[in-house]
Amino acid sequence: MPIESYTSKPEGRIPNSRFPLLIHRGGIPGGGEGALKARFRENGWSNNWSYPGVYHYPHFHSTSHECLGCARGWMEFSLSVGPGGWTRVRVEAGDVIVMPAGVSHEQVGASEDIMMCGGYAGGRDWDNVQEAHLSEELYRAACKRIMMLPIPDRDPVTGQPMTEWLEAPSSVDGGWNDWRDGLDANG
Repeated sequence: MPIESYTSKPEGRIPNSRFPLLIHRGGIPGGGEGALKARFRENGWSNNWSYPGVYHYPHFHSTSHECLGCARGWMEFSLSVGPGGWTRVRVEAGDVIVMPAGVSHEQVGASEDIMMCGGYAGGRDWDNVQEAHLSEELYRAACKRIMMLPIPDRDPVTGQPMTEWLEAPSSVDGGWNDWRDGLDANG
């Protein structure tokens, strides 16, 4: 099954991630809420939900990595990844996105019958962070939470170790080290 990989770097007050965003095309053939949630839970991604899409505004999570599976229909995302920043990606039934904490995303289009399912590594609780509402202090706190998150034990689709994340560089380009240096100097 093909896996797409998208890299990111800090942009404004969007931390993004040193881990690549992964898309498993046809990862769970045919999709279906039951099949998606069962696979996610089987591989350690719980605290599951079903909803007709995701938020229609850019947001990221600082307390957990997230997987998003298309159970029915199609949906178009705008993601804070790729060369030059934002990239649009369309997912269809059976596709699964593995979203590192810190990567901003929003729904920008969908079919009338869209149904998405989500899960969080280790069943962690998630938060909803929006760049527009972040002070410098809140941004730094979100970055600190993201940096402390462990790499998930298993990929939500394959159940295998997350090789793409285990082999990721220790930091991202474009300011992450500058931010960390400032944190070290300022507490």
